[in-house]
Amino acid sequence: QVQLVESGGGLVQAGGSLRLSCAASGRTFSTDAMGWFRQAPGKEREFVAAINWSGTTTNYADSVKGRFTISRDNARNTVYLQMNSLKPEDTAVYYCARGRRFGLASSSSGAYDYWGQGTQVTVSS
Repeated sequence: QVQLVESGGGLVQAGGSLRLSCAASGRTFSTDAMGWFRQAPGKEREFVAAINWSGTTTNYADSVKGRFTISRDNARNTVYLQMNSLKPEDTAVYYCARGRRFGLASSSSGAYDYWGQGTQVTVSS
């Protein structure tokens, strides 16, 4: 059974940094695309960042470009989201998602089959 467990969320002041981690299990990780999405209160879930199965291609939402970096460590079955220069509008629950084998770094939630439980990120002004 595929499982995704996020960690690293918390409370940070505007301008600060956090690194989210997502540990994957249950299937060969190194061949799957991975993504991060977020959902703020009262809003729909939105795409944040994605990385293809080999780590050679990344994709970012315009709102986080230049501030967030997605990466993966296939030896550790883990994907990361480094978040710098955080803003209050980044406050949301962040979800890790697992895509298909040899998948692209897609921004569409439909390209992902498995989701984590989410980790709360709160940025104070």
